[in-house]
Amino acid sequence: MAMAELQDRFHTLINEHKRILYKVCNSYCRNREDREDLSQEIVIQLWRSFGTFDEHQRFSTWMYRVALNVAISFYRRESTRTRHVISDEQHLVDAPDQTHNRPDEIRLLYQFIEGLEPLNKALILLYLDGNSYEETASVLGISETNVATKINRLKASMKETFSGSKHVGPRSGK
Repeated sequence: MAMAELQDRFHTLINEHKRILYKVCNSYCRNREDREDLSQEIVIQLWRSFGTFDEHQRFSTWMYRVALNVAISFYRRESTRTRHVISDEQHLVDAPDQTHNRPDEIRLLYQFIEGLEPLNKALILLYLDGNSYEETASVLGISETNVATKINRLKASMKETFSGSKHVGPRSGK
C-alpha cells in the first residue's frame, strides 16, 4: 500500500473510532490540556504502530489496546512526561471537553472511574463499551477469568457506592 493510501486508511479508521479516543482521554485526564496532550500521544502511537495492525482483528480492539497502554503510561509519568509538539494544523482530532452538561448519573460514574487504579479504569471502560471478556482480556493481556473476577468486584463496588452512599469513588480494600 502506498504511503498516501496508508495515511488515508489510518485517518478514516481514526475518524470512525474517535469515540474510543474520547472515552480514554476523558477517563484518564481531568483538564482539557492534558486530554489534548494524551489524545495526540495516542494518535502518534497508533500511527507508529499502524504497520503492525493485523487486519484479521477488529480495529477497535487494537485501538483500545494501544490507547489504554499509552494512557496508563501517561497517567504514571504525568509530572515528568515528554510532550510532543504538534501544530494545530497537524491535529487529527480535537479532544472535546465532555465534562460539562452531563447528567448527574454520568458525572457520578465518571467520578467513580476517576478514582480507580489504571487497570481497573481500563477494565470498566472496556466493559461499559460492550467489549466481551475475551476482547478485554486480549486488550489488557490478562486472562478472561481475571477479567470476569475484576469486573464482578468493580460492579459490586459501584453498586455499594451508588446505593445511597454519599461517598463517590471506589472503596479501599476491595
